[in-house]
Amino acid sequence: MPPLAGFATIRSYLADTERALAVGPHPEKARRDAEALLLLALRRDVPDVNRAWLIAHADETAGADFVGSLNSLIERRLAGEPIQYIAGEADFYRMPFLVTPDVLIPRPETEHLVEKVVELAPLFRKPKIIDVGTGSGAIAIALAHEWPDAVVTATDVSEAALLLARRNAERLGFAERVRFMQGDLLAPVAGEQFDIVVGNPPYVPERDRASLSVEVRDYEPAQALFAGENGLAVYRQLIPAAFGALVSGGHVVLEIGYGQADAVRELLSRAGFTQIEVAADLQGIPRVASARRN
Repeated sequence: MPPLAGFATIRSYLADTERALAVGPHPEKARRDAEALLLLALRRDVPDVNRAWLIAHADETAGADFVGSLNSLIERRLAGEPIQYIAGEADFYRMPFLVTPDVLIPRPETEHLVEKVVELAPLFRKPKIIDVGTGSGAIAIALAHEWPDAVVTATDVSEAALLLARRNAERLGFAERVRFMQGDLLAPVAGEQFDIVVGNPPYVPERDRASLSVEVRDYEPAQALFAGENGLAVYRQLIPAAFGALVSGGHVVLEIGYGQADAVRELLSRAGFTQIEVAADLQGIPRVASARRN
Protein backbone atom coordinates (compact mmCIF):
# COMPACT_ATOMS: atom_id res chain seq x y z
CA MET A 1 0.00 0.00 0.00
CA PRO A 2 1.54 3.36 -0.98
CA PRO A 3 1.61 5.72 2.04
CA LEU A 4 -1.01 8.43 2.20
CA ALA A 5 0.25 11.92 1.40
CA GLY A 6 -0.03 14.83 3.82
CA PHE A 7 -2.22 17.95 3.85
CA ALA A 8 -5.39 16.49 2.37
CA THR A 9 -8.87 16.87 3.84
CA ILE A 10 -10.30 14.59 6.49
CA ARG A 11 -12.85 13.46 3.91
CA SER A 12 -10.05 12.47 1.52
CA TYR A 13 -8.12 10.63 4.23
CA LEU A 14 -11.23 8.67 5.12
CA ALA A 15 -11.83 7.68 1.49
CA ASP A 16 -8.17 6.76 0.92
CA THR A 17 -8.02 4.72 4.13
CA GLU A 18 -11.19 2.87 3.19
CA ARG A 19 -9.71 2.04 -0.23
CA ALA A 20 -6.51 0.80 1.39
CA LEU A 21 -8.37 -1.45 3.80
CA ALA A 22 -10.64 -2.80 1.07
CA VAL A 23 -7.77 -5.05 -0.05
CA GLY A 24 -7.04 -6.20 3.50
CA PRO A 25 -8.20 -9.28 5.43
CA HIS A 26 -11.70 -7.87 6.08
CA PRO A 27 -12.86 -5.70 3.16
CA GLU A 28 -16.44 -5.87 4.47
CA LYS A 29 -15.31 -3.83 7.48
CA ALA A 30 -13.26 -1.31 5.48
CA ARG A 31 -15.48 1.73 6.11
CA ARG A 32 -15.94 1.06 9.82
CA ASP A 33 -12.24 0.32 10.30
CA ALA A 34 -11.22 3.39 8.31
CA GLU A 35 -13.26 5.62 10.62
CA ALA A 36 -11.79 3.91 13.69
CA LEU A 37 -8.19 4.33 12.49
CA LEU A 38 -8.75 7.93 11.49
CA LEU A 39 -10.12 8.70 14.96
CA LEU A 40 -7.15 7.00 16.64
CA ALA A 41 -4.68 9.05 14.58
CA LEU A 42 -6.55 12.29 15.23
CA ARG A 43 -6.77 11.75 18.99
CA ARG A 44 -3.08 12.56 19.37
CA ASP A 45 -4.03 16.21 18.83
CA VAL A 46 -7.81 16.20 19.45
CA PRO A 47 -8.46 13.92 22.47
CA ASP A 48 -12.27 14.06 22.38
CA VAL A 49 -12.68 13.48 18.64
CA ASN A 50 -15.54 11.16 17.65
CA ARG A 51 -17.48 10.12 14.56
CA ALA A 52 -19.63 13.27 14.69
CA TRP A 53 -16.42 15.33 14.70
CA LEU A 54 -15.29 13.58 11.51
CA ILE A 55 -18.49 14.62 9.78
CA ALA A 56 -18.40 18.19 11.06
CA HIS A 57 -14.72 18.67 10.11
CA ALA A 58 -14.67 16.67 6.88
CA ASP A 59 -13.27 19.55 4.81
CA GLU A 60 -10.46 20.48 7.19
CA THR A 61 -6.87 19.45 6.42
CA ALA A 62 -4.36 17.52 8.50
CA GLY A 63 -0.59 17.56 8.24
CA ALA A 64 2.39 15.25 8.06
CA ASP A 65 2.46 14.11 11.71
CA PHE A 66 -1.11 12.91 11.51
CA VAL A 67 -0.47 11.11 8.24
CA GLY A 68 2.53 9.28 9.65
CA SER A 69 0.42 7.96 12.50
CA LEU A 70 -2.42 6.99 10.17
CA ASN A 71 -0.11 5.12 7.79
CA SER A 72 1.31 3.14 10.71
CA LEU A 73 -2.18 2.21 11.91
CA ILE A 74 -3.24 1.16 8.41
CA GLU A 75 -0.20 -1.12 8.11
CA ARG A 76 -1.07 -2.80 11.42
CA ARG A 77 -4.66 -3.39 10.34
CA LEU A 78 -3.63 -4.72 6.92
CA ALA A 79 -1.39 -7.23 8.72
CA GLY A 80 -4.51 -8.51 10.47
CA GLU A 81 -4.14 -6.92 13.92
CA PRO A 82 -7.62 -6.47 15.44
CA ILE A 83 -8.90 -2.93 15.75
CA GLN A 84 -9.45 -3.49 19.49
CA TYR A 85 -5.76 -4.26 20.08
CA ILE A 86 -4.72 -1.31 17.93
CA ALA A 87 -7.02 0.95 19.95
CA GLY A 88 -6.21 -0.81 23.23
CA GLU A 89 -9.90 -0.87 24.14
CA ALA A 90 -13.08 -2.87 23.53
CA ASP A 91 -16.67 -2.28 24.59
CA PHE A 92 -18.49 -4.94 26.61
CA TYR A 93 -21.82 -4.62 28.37
CA ARG A 94 -21.84 -0.86 27.71
CA MET A 95 -18.43 -0.37 29.35
CA PRO A 96 -14.98 0.31 27.83
CA PHE A 97 -12.37 -2.33 28.73
CA LEU A 98 -8.64 -2.09 28.18
CA VAL A 99 -7.43 -4.99 26.05
CA THR A 100 -4.00 -6.24 25.03
CA PRO A 101 -2.82 -9.42 23.27
CA ASP A 102 -2.56 -10.96 26.77
CA VAL A 103 -6.36 -11.35 26.85
CA LEU A 104 -9.18 -12.31 24.53
CA ILE A 105 -11.16 -9.46 23.05
CA PRO A 106 -14.58 -9.43 24.80
CA ARG A 107 -17.27 -10.29 22.28
CA PRO A 108 -20.99 -9.41 22.10
CA GLU A 109 -22.07 -13.06 22.30
CA THR A 110 -20.41 -13.35 25.72
CA GLU A 111 -22.87 -10.77 27.01
CA HIS A 112 -25.45 -13.59 26.97
CA LEU A 113 -23.37 -15.22 29.72
CA VAL A 114 -23.74 -12.12 31.89
CA GLU A 115 -27.45 -11.95 31.14
CA LYS A 116 -27.95 -15.54 32.30
CA VAL A 117 -26.12 -14.93 35.58
CA VAL A 118 -28.13 -11.74 36.18
CA GLU A 119 -31.26 -13.84 35.64
CA LEU A 120 -30.11 -16.38 38.26
CA ALA A 121 -28.68 -13.96 40.83
CA PRO A 122 -32.04 -13.14 42.51
CA LEU A 123 -32.21 -16.76 43.68
CA PHE A 124 -29.58 -15.83 46.28
CA ARG A 125 -29.72 -13.15 48.96
CA LYS A 126 -26.16 -11.94 48.40
CA PRO A 127 -24.84 -14.10 45.57
CA LYS A 128 -21.28 -15.33 45.71
CA ILE A 129 -20.12 -15.49 42.11
CA ILE A 130 -16.81 -16.66 40.66
CA ASP A 131 -15.68 -15.89 37.11
CA VAL A 132 -13.21 -18.58 36.02
CA GLY A 133 -10.59 -17.49 33.48
CA THR A 134 -11.49 -13.83 33.72
CA GLY A 135 -9.08 -12.45 31.09
CA SER A 136 -9.74 -8.71 30.86
CA GLY A 137 -12.15 -8.96 33.79
CA ALA A 138 -15.09 -8.09 31.56
CA ILE A 139 -17.53 -10.72 32.86
CA ALA A 140 -16.68 -10.23 36.54
CA ILE A 141 -16.84 -6.45 36.34
CA ALA A 142 -20.07 -6.48 34.32
CA LEU A 143 -21.64 -8.71 36.98
CA ALA A 144 -20.45 -6.45 39.80
CA HIS A 145 -21.98 -3.55 37.91
CA GLU A 146 -25.29 -5.29 37.25
CA TRP A 147 -25.70 -6.84 40.72
CA PRO A 148 -24.41 -4.46 43.45
CA ASP A 149 -25.04 -7.00 46.24
CA ALA A 150 -22.97 -9.71 44.58
CA VAL A 151 -19.66 -10.85 46.05
CA VAL A 152 -17.52 -11.40 42.96
CA THR A 153 -14.26 -13.34 42.63
CA ALA A 154 -12.27 -13.73 39.41
CA THR A 155 -9.45 -16.15 38.64
CA ASP A 156 -6.97 -16.53 35.82
CA VAL A 157 -3.82 -18.58 35.34
CA SER A 158 -2.16 -15.66 33.52
CA GLU A 159 -0.45 -13.02 35.65
CA ALA A 160 -0.51 -10.56 32.73
CA ALA A 161 -4.26 -11.04 32.30
CA LEU A 162 -4.90 -10.45 36.00
CA LEU A 163 -2.83 -7.26 35.97
CA LEU A 164 -4.98 -5.96 33.12
CA ALA A 165 -8.21 -7.11 34.81
CA ARG A 166 -7.23 -5.22 37.96
CA ARG A 167 -6.50 -2.11 35.87
CA ASN A 168 -9.96 -2.38 34.33
CA ALA A 169 -11.58 -2.78 37.75
CA GLU A 170 -9.76 0.30 39.05
CA ARG A 171 -10.48 2.33 35.93
CA LEU A 172 -14.19 1.49 36.00
CA GLY A 173 -14.63 1.91 39.75
CA PHE A 174 -14.90 -1.73 40.82
CA ALA A 175 -11.53 -2.33 42.48
CA GLU A 176 -13.22 -2.92 45.84
CA ARG A 177 -15.98 -5.10 44.39
CA VAL A 178 -14.01 -7.84 42.63
CA ARG A 179 -11.40 -10.13 44.22
CA PHE A 180 -8.77 -11.28 41.70
CA MET A 181 -6.79 -14.47 42.30
CA GLN A 182 -4.14 -16.19 40.18
CA GLY A 183 -4.25 -19.90 39.43
CA ASP A 184 -5.73 -22.58 37.20
CA LEU A 185 -9.53 -22.68 37.07
CA LEU A 186 -10.91 -23.04 40.65
CA ALA A 187 -7.62 -24.00 42.32
CA PRO A 188 -7.09 -20.53 43.87
CA VAL A 189 -10.35 -20.85 45.84
CA ALA A 190 -10.03 -24.47 46.95
CA GLY A 191 -12.31 -25.11 49.93
CA GLU A 192 -14.60 -22.13 49.20
CA GLN A 193 -18.17 -22.46 47.98
CA PHE A 194 -20.11 -20.26 45.60
CA ASP A 195 -23.67 -19.72 44.47
CA ILE A 196 -22.74 -19.28 40.80
CA VAL A 197 -19.70 -20.42 38.82
CA VAL A 198 -19.43 -18.64 35.47
CA GLY A 199 -16.82 -18.86 32.77
CA ASN A 200 -15.89 -18.46 29.14
CA PRO A 201 -13.22 -21.17 28.97
CA PRO A 202 -11.01 -22.05 26.00
CA TYR A 203 -13.13 -24.17 23.67
CA VAL A 204 -11.65 -24.00 20.16
CA PRO A 205 -10.54 -27.42 18.91
CA GLU A 206 -6.82 -27.55 18.11
CA ARG A 207 -7.71 -29.06 14.75
CA ASP A 208 -9.50 -25.80 13.83
CA ARG A 209 -6.43 -23.60 14.33
CA ALA A 210 -5.61 -23.25 10.63
CA SER A 211 -9.19 -22.28 9.75
CA LEU A 212 -9.36 -19.33 12.14
CA SER A 213 -9.07 -15.78 10.87
CA VAL A 214 -5.63 -14.20 11.04
CA GLU A 215 -7.01 -11.76 13.63
CA VAL A 216 -7.76 -14.58 16.05
CA ARG A 217 -5.06 -17.11 15.17
CA ASP A 218 -2.09 -14.74 15.08
CA TYR A 219 -3.04 -12.13 17.67
CA GLU A 220 -5.29 -13.49 20.43
CA PRO A 221 -3.69 -15.62 23.20
CA ALA A 222 -3.63 -19.31 22.26
CA GLN A 223 -3.86 -20.29 25.93
CA ALA A 224 -7.31 -18.68 26.10
CA LEU A 225 -8.51 -20.16 22.80
CA PHE A 226 -7.53 -23.79 22.34
CA ALA A 227 -8.61 -26.77 24.45
CA GLY A 228 -7.40 -30.05 23.00
CA GLU A 229 -8.30 -31.80 19.79
CA ASN A 230 -12.09 -31.41 20.18
CA GLY A 231 -12.23 -28.26 22.34
CA LEU A 232 -13.65 -30.02 25.40
CA ALA A 233 -10.50 -30.44 27.52
CA VAL A 234 -11.20 -27.54 29.87
CA TYR A 235 -14.89 -28.42 30.29
CA ARG A 236 -13.83 -31.91 31.42
CA GLN A 237 -11.83 -30.33 34.26
CA LEU A 238 -14.01 -27.34 35.07
CA ILE A 239 -17.45 -28.95 35.21
CA PRO A 240 -16.68 -31.49 37.98
CA ALA A 241 -14.67 -28.83 39.84
CA ALA A 242 -17.61 -26.41 39.60
CA PHE A 243 -19.96 -29.06 41.02
CA GLY A 244 -17.69 -29.39 44.04
CA ALA A 245 -17.40 -25.62 44.50
CA LEU A 246 -21.13 -24.90 44.38
CA VAL A 247 -23.56 -24.79 47.27
CA SER A 248 -26.67 -26.94 47.05
CA GLY A 249 -28.95 -25.11 44.63
CA GLY A 250 -26.02 -23.33 43.01
CA HIS A 251 -25.62 -22.89 39.27
CA VAL A 252 -22.86 -23.18 36.70
CA VAL A 253 -23.04 -20.97 33.58
CA LEU A 254 -20.60 -21.57 30.73
CA GLU A 255 -20.05 -20.23 27.24
CA ILE A 256 -19.75 -23.03 24.68
CA GLY A 257 -18.50 -23.29 21.12
CA TYR A 258 -20.26 -24.22 17.90
CA GLY A 259 -21.39 -27.84 17.86
CA GLN A 260 -20.51 -28.51 21.52
CA ALA A 261 -23.97 -28.36 23.11
CA ASP A 262 -24.61 -32.11 23.25
CA ALA A 263 -21.14 -32.93 24.56
CA VAL A 264 -21.34 -30.26 27.28
CA ARG A 265 -24.82 -31.45 28.28
CA GLU A 266 -23.40 -34.93 28.71
CA LEU A 267 -20.49 -33.67 30.82
CA LEU A 268 -22.85 -31.68 33.05
CA SER A 269 -25.18 -34.63 33.50
CA ARG A 270 -22.32 -37.00 34.25
CA ALA A 271 -21.01 -34.60 36.91
CA GLY A 272 -24.38 -34.68 38.69
CA PHE A 273 -25.95 -31.42 37.49
CA THR A 274 -29.67 -31.15 36.79
CA GLN A 275 -31.92 -28.56 35.09
CA ILE A 276 -29.45 -28.41 32.21
CA GLU A 277 -30.29 -25.70 29.66
CA VAL A 278 -28.60 -24.41 26.53
CA ALA A 279 -29.49 -20.96 25.17
CA ALA A 280 -28.69 -19.64 21.69
CA ASP A 281 -27.07 -16.34 20.81
CA LEU A 282 -28.56 -13.80 18.40
CA GLN A 283 -27.25 -15.85 15.46
CA GLY A 284 -29.17 -18.90 16.67
CA ILE A 285 -25.98 -20.70 17.72
CA PRO A 286 -26.12 -22.59 21.05
CA ARG A 287 -23.90 -20.37 23.20
CA VAL A 288 -24.65 -20.58 26.94
CA ALA A 289 -24.97 -23.79 28.94
CA SER A 290 -26.35 -23.59 32.47
CA ALA A 291 -27.16 -26.20 35.09
CA ARG A 292 -28.07 -26.58 38.78
CA ARG A 293 -26.50 -28.55 41.57
CA ASN A 294 -29.25 -30.11 43.70
